[in-house]
This record gives sequence, C-alpha cells and structure tokens, in this order.
Amino acid sequence: MNADDVYDDNRITQWLLDTDSLEDFLQTLADAALKLSHAVGVGVTLERDGRPLTVVNAGVAAPELDEKQYGLDDGPCLQSLRTGEEVVVGDMIGESRWGEYPGYAAACGVRSSLSLPIAGHTHTAGALNLYAGPPGAFESEADRSAVRPLAAQATGGIALAQRIADVREFADQMQTAMRSRSVIDQAIGVVMGQNRCTAEAAFNILRSASQHRNVKLRDLCAELITGLTGEPPTEPELRHRP
Repeated sequence: MNADDVYDDNRITQWLLDTDSLEDFLQTLADAALKLSHAVGVGVTLERDGRPLTVVNAGVAAPELDEKQYGLDDGPCLQSLRTGEEVVVGDMIGESRWGEYPGYAAACGVRSSLSLPIAGHTHTAGALNLYAGPPGAFESEADRSAVRPLAAQATGGIALAQRIADVREFADQMQTAMRSRSVIDQAIGVVMGQNRCTAEAAFNILRSASQHRNVKLRDLCAELITGLTGEPPTEPELRHRP
C-alpha cells in the first residue's frame, strides 16, 4: 500500500462533497475498497422496503454472489446487514454456515469474504461486501482495519442523504400548508363580507361546514371561492431559496 491508497476521513468527506448523488458516492467507496484490499469484487447492499439490493459494485463476482444470498435469504452479507456486525469467511470450502451458499461461492472462484455493516440497526441498513479468490484474504486485523473507514463513511453518507430528504419533505409540507392557508384566508374574507362578522366567527362557520359535509377545509374554501368568482382561488408564488 502506498500513500495514494490511504483513505482518511478528510479525503472520504471530500468525495461526498464532490459527488452528485449518494449512489455516486457509494460507487467511489466500492472502487476504493477494491483498490485497498485483496478483493476481486466489492458490492454495497442496501435494504429497501424490506428487500436487499446491490446498489453499486466494483470488480467481478459481487453481483452474482450477492444475488445468490438474496435468493437463499441467507449468507454473510445478509447476516452483517441484519446483525450490524462484521462477518469474516476464512475459507468457503469447509464453511458450514448459510446452506449451499459457500459451495456456490467456491465454485465461482471466491474462497473468502468480508462483510462490514452499513447504517446498522436502521431502516436503511446495508453491508459493504468484499470477495477474494484465495482463502484467508481478510483474516488479519490490518486487512479489516484498512476498509472499515469506508463502511463508516458509507453510513455517514446515507445518514446525510436521509437528513436532506427529510428537510426537503418538510419544506414541501410547509409549502402545501402555506398554499392551504392562503385559500382558507381568502374564504374567510368572503364569509366576513357576506355575514358581517369577525375573522374568528368566519373561520368557525367554515370549519363547521367542513365537518358537516365531511370535506377538507381547504377543498371547501376553494369550492366557495370558485363558485363565487368563477375562477379557482389564487395561490401564493413560493420561491425556493438559492
């Protein structure tokens, strides 16, 4: 290993800043894991809607070996994903775990593997899976320590992507609420003019009518305005901050 093969937290964080999507970031991590280890193939598995999926891979063998485990619903990759623990296979030949999977892997020319948990015990749990031809490729602590930072940064990248998604969802909900509030305010103004009452009394009239007709308050207000003016209610133009 030379200096160019050392992936510290600062360098990996820069990858996250330089990539356009979570998938691109995970692909960069998979490529790095392949370069940094004795693996011939690397795959990143994430669980989506209760179903494991190889989202990126590098080298050879990973997609086939991952899919075999998904089909069996068992294997080192899934064990790591589900338990949040590292799973090392020293030699597929003689391995008694996971049913027919070890024999299949050996027939594919893969004798050893390492699965590292990603975002363990969360709803987006996954695993970084490394597959090597010879036995014992990941048995030393040095071999495992070299790639652990990549799995840790994958966890951080997923957490960041989820936070961004949550912020966007919240912003969308706020925009929807603001549009609804605008329509309701317009209807309140109409009722105030018709009944010569306060805004509070107008709102109570609209809310009572909404409950009586079992119609959402915003929809009832939009119907009122459209019926009165012949045009749907105007909504505020909401601009995204740059």
